[in-house]
Amino acid sequence: MVINGEKKDVSGISLEEFLTKEGYNMDRVVVELNLEIVPKEKLGEIIIQENDSIEVLNFVSGG
Repeated sequence: MVINGEKKDVSGISLEEFLTKEGYNMDRVVVELNLEIVPKEKLGEIIIQENDSIEVLNFVSGG
């Protein structure tokens, strides 16, 4: 699958597991799966499939 433009092999785990493994702060991300925004409450239910395209937007503060 492609995650943020980079090919990775993480199929078979949930989006939530992937985000946690990668160190994302769950309160500060928005996930797009195959061109659709995934509601936060669904991240643990969706299992990443081999041909998925995932974009993770990580909000940061600062100036």
